[in-house]
Formats: sequence, structure tokens, C-alpha cells
Amino acid sequence: MARTKQFKAESKKLLDMMINSIYTHKEIFLRELISNASDAVDKLYFLSLTDSSVGKSREDFKIRLSVDKAERTITIEDNGIGMSGDELEANLGTIAKSGSFSFKQENEKQDDIDIIGQFGVGFYSAFMVSKKVVVESRRFGEDTAHRWESEGADGYRIEECEKSETGTKITLYIKDSTDEESYDEYLDQYRISSIVKKYSDFIRYPIVMDWTGSRRKEGEENQWEEYTEEKTLNSMIPMWKKDKKELSKEDYSTFYHDQFHDYNEPLKEIHYKVEGNATYNALLYIPEKAPHNYYGKDFEKGLQLYSSGVLIMDKCSDLLPDYFGFVKGLVDSEDLSLNISRELLQHDRQLKIIAANIEKKIKNELVKTMKDNREGYEKFFRSFGLGLKFGIYNAFGTNRDVLEDLLMFVSSNGKKLTTLAEYVDRCPENQENIYYACGETADKIDMLPQTELAKEKGFEILYMTEPVDEFLAQILSEYKGKKFVNISGEDFDLSTEDEKSALNTLNEENKGMFDAMKEALGEKVAAVRFTQKLRNHPVCLVSEGDISIEMQKVLNSLPNSQGVQAKLALEINKDHPIAEKLKSLCESDKDMLAKYSEILYAQARLIEGLPIENPTELTDLICEVMVK
Repeated sequence: MARTKQFKAESKKLLDMMINSIYTHKEIFLRELISNASDAVDKLYFLSLTDSSVGKSREDFKIRLSVDKAERTITIEDNGIGMSGDELEANLGTIAKSGSFSFKQENEKQDDIDIIGQFGVGFYSAFMVSKKVVVESRRFGEDTAHRWESEGADGYRIEECEKSETGTKITLYIKDSTDEESYDEYLDQYRISSIVKKYSDFIRYPIVMDWTGSRRKEGEENQWEEYTEEKTLNSMIPMWKKDKKELSKEDYSTFYHDQFHDYNEPLKEIHYKVEGNATYNALLYIPEKAPHNYYGKDFEKGLQLYSSGVLIMDKCSDLLPDYFGFVKGLVDSEDLSLNISRELLQHDRQLKIIAANIEKKIKNELVKTMKDNREGYEKFFRSFGLGLKFGIYNAFGTNRDVLEDLLMFVSSNGKKLTTLAEYVDRCPENQENIYYACGETADKIDMLPQTELAKEKGFEILYMTEPVDEFLAQILSEYKGKKFVNISGEDFDLSTEDEKSALNTLNEENKGMFDAMKEALGEKVAAVRFTQKLRNHPVCLVSEGDISIEMQKVLNSLPNSQGVQAKLALEINKDHPIAEKLKSLCESDKDMLAKYSEILYAQARLIEGLPIENPTELTDLICEVMVK
């Protein structure tokens, strides 16, 4: 006898919310119904292990999909445990009643139970695309089947029906398309296949479909025939759950290309399983090359997140820190607490544990790659090193323990990339600092006047060519007890105490000349003085205070810059012939001394890659000095 019932008022509200609010993408309905079918098959398979009357082996179980365009229906059928009339009413008549959850609770001590559905709401996602849903189910061990039918919030109808086999058949009557929404896509076999591949590819039982297509007739070159054959839509066995010994490099590479659509070979794959506070499988890939948009605003980081082989999120950003955003891959865990739609994670302890473990694993694998595959790591760093640097800079150094050993800079030692650890290991015993210089390229930095003395004394220099580098050096401050020192800054001084004393005396003796030169240059410089930092070059600019010359360039290149100015000192090589010329002019021609000051200052700016405010005035001034 048919029974027609109404949903309770609160269930009506929940159903409306289910259809309109909980799920982000309508295509999720197929994932939910397939997951429910998989759960039903799991239950009967579990029973078959102890009850021979089931009469099925694992190979006998499957989930069948079919599409009827004329009738506008999609059917999802399984040969699982099935439901009785009472179970249909309890599970489908009461929204958020989960039979899977109850089954899992009843058998929670069994280690091999892996039930996907827990909330009991996924079934109702069918109403996002359906105007009517019909469920026909026969419970294992029962002779009578029952039919549940509903057109949504108005209620449902249950009655006995004919069904020869145990299991459940769900028929969705797809809505008509409107100007705002097209539902016809869900009646296309290719679209259905792509949804299965995306969300349910690793359901453990075959998901089959009668596939219709055209093929060339055998022996007939230009003759075609229609055919229908059963096609399995899913891979079933997740590669990440296989033993690594069973997989080849080619297997990993093929999966990477197919799953993550990168036609380049990955630098390294990381395949492992963790059991403990959080149990999960992970298959991660470190690319060798950055995608074109990696440093753009539209790049979206994240790992694919699976729960028992079912895709929950395509890009779970919470599993990766920004500085490891280049990593592609997936995590499959049964321990994560999902929200009611299974599209989003509830931020819980397990998620944080997994994320922390992944971060540590990536760091360790990168260090290992640096040692075992130096060429590959250097290629990787040229693509992603900037992101690692920003990982320290953006967090004001809090991530330095994770990242500082991964950093590389071009060195004056052969113009090759080197790590900070390698630099320190090569330092002479008496070297207390890490010397660096900033500029547009390593070759341009190499031509700076300040590099001469450091190289002459056998000190290695790190050439920092990225805009973030000097900010990074200041945040790091030191590495393994050695302080970062910019050779273009006031802290750079390789003189002995006697040499420093002699220089101070020389500068005091020529204070009048320097005052005159400072007056000629005005606010352009904070001071003028002799230096012994230079060898062959006559002049250089030195920054004083926290803002360096390179910082000034970077900050002033940003939108809405405030015209930041570094505090500069003009330093003149005390041993260069220009020093004697300036002393002579100080005594004989103060006006010409002022002109020389302007020319020397302009030269120093050009050396540092700074613009000249008035090139025409400078060239006229040079010509005037030349003809005298």
C-alpha cells in the first residue's frame, strides 16, 4: 500500500538550503550519489566476508550509470546492500539521517571499513538538477522491494515495487533548461564521464556505463557504424595507495601529466604514507619549471584533497604554505572533519597536523635534491627561488628555519649559485661577516668599485639581483653567527685599526675641502670624505642608515611611491690622482672644486645605476672642465 508523507517543516527548510546554498557546484550531485552507492556496496561486501549466502565476490560488485536523453533521466544503480521500506523512510524521509554513519558506528572496531558518507544529506543534492527523484531498493535478505518518490519539498511517496536483484536504483528526472541555467549538459555521456573522472575516479568498484559511439567498419575504409558497449569510467585503484615498489618512474610521470596538466617532467615525486595522530596517503610533485602565472594574482595554490578516494576539494590551500605553493599533488585521508557538504574542511587538529607534516616533508626532500641532483635543484631554484625568499620576507623571518638553507645566490666565486651554508663553509677563519652586494645583474655588481677590495683580500661576495634580496638580508641579519654586510654600506670596512686611525686623521686635515664640496652638493649627500675601500676607481656612493641605494630603487619603483631617498655619502679614493687634484683646487679655485664635486657625484650615481637629474647640465659641465 502506498504511503504519501510530508517532510517536517524543519526538513523542508533544510532541503531548500541543500538545493540552493550548501553545494557550490551542481555537478557535485553525481559524486554524492556514487559515494552513497559505493557505501551500499561496501556494506554488502563487508557482510559477504562472514556470510556465504551473499553469494558475491568482490569482482561481482559494480555501480552502473545510464542516460536517456529522450526521457531526460540519469540512473545510478548499485548491487549493494539495498534498503527496506522502513530504511527508505528513515534514511530518505528524514533529512540528515545517515545510514552510513550508523553502520560505521555499529562496526567501528572493524579496521577495514571505509565508509564515505556520514552526514546523510548528499542524496538530496540530486534535487539541484532534478525535478523528480525515484529510488527503487531491495534489501539483502528480503523478497520485497520498495519505491521512494519525491518532487522536492512537498513530500514523498513510498510503495512496494518489483525489483529482481538486491541493491538500489536511483532515477533522476532532469530539470528543463532555462535562460539562466542549462541542465542538458547532465544528459551528455561525455559530461557524465568527466564528472566521474574528476570526483569518483578512485571509487574502489567499477563505475560502468553503456557507451554509444561511431567506429569504422572492419575492412571498410569509409564506412562507419554505430556501436554500444559497456565502458568502465573510473580507474578504481588510487595510484597513491599502491606500493612504491610496484610503480615506475614512467607511472609517476604519466599520472603527473594526466592529473595536473603539466607537460614538463617533474623534478621529484614524493610518495608516502603516514599513520598516527593523522593517517593519510600523499603523492606530491615538485615541478622543475614554474607555470606562466605562478607569480601572478590569478595563480591558485593547493593540493587535491580526497576522502577515501573521493575528491573533496580540487585545491586545498590550507595544506600548503604560500612559499611551497609550487607543489602539486594530493592527500587522501579518512581522518579529516568535513562540513555538511563535504566540499569544505572544518579547520581541525588533523588538518593542521597533516599540513605541518607536509611542510616538513617538502623541505627535507628539497634539501635532499640539492645534494643528490644539484643541476636539477638549481633549475628549480631559478623558477621558484623568489617565492622562497618572499616566504621569509613576508613573515618577517618567522619561517627562516624552514627556508634559509634552501636559498641560493650567485657568488663571486665562479659566478655560480651557492647556498648560505656553502658560503660560510668556504669563509676564511678570520672572516666574521657575509659580504653581499645588490644590483641589476651579477655582471653589473661585479663592476662596482666596492667589490675590488673585498676580492683582493680573498673575501667572497654574494651578488643579490632580486628586488627582495636586500630586504631579505636585513631580515635574516645573520647566518650561523656571521652578520650580513652590504659592501655598499657604511658597515663595510676591511681596514686595520691603524689604517682607520690614519684615515680619520687625513679626513680631519681636509675637513675644509669636504665642507666646501658638501656645500656645493647641498642635500644630495650627507657627507663627503676620503676612503680606503677603493683600489682603481676614483669615487663611490655609500649608504648610511637603514635605507640602502638598492632599497631606494626598489621602493621608488612601486606604485604610489613616496620618493624615498637613501642617506648617501660621497667617498673619494684617497690614493687616486683625483684626490691630489681636489686638494689643489681647494687651495686655488673653489669654484672649479664645486664643479668637480658635481661631476664626481654624477659619476658615482651612474656607477650605482641611479638616474642623473639633468644630463644636459652635466655634459655642459664636463665640457667646461675639459677645455680648461
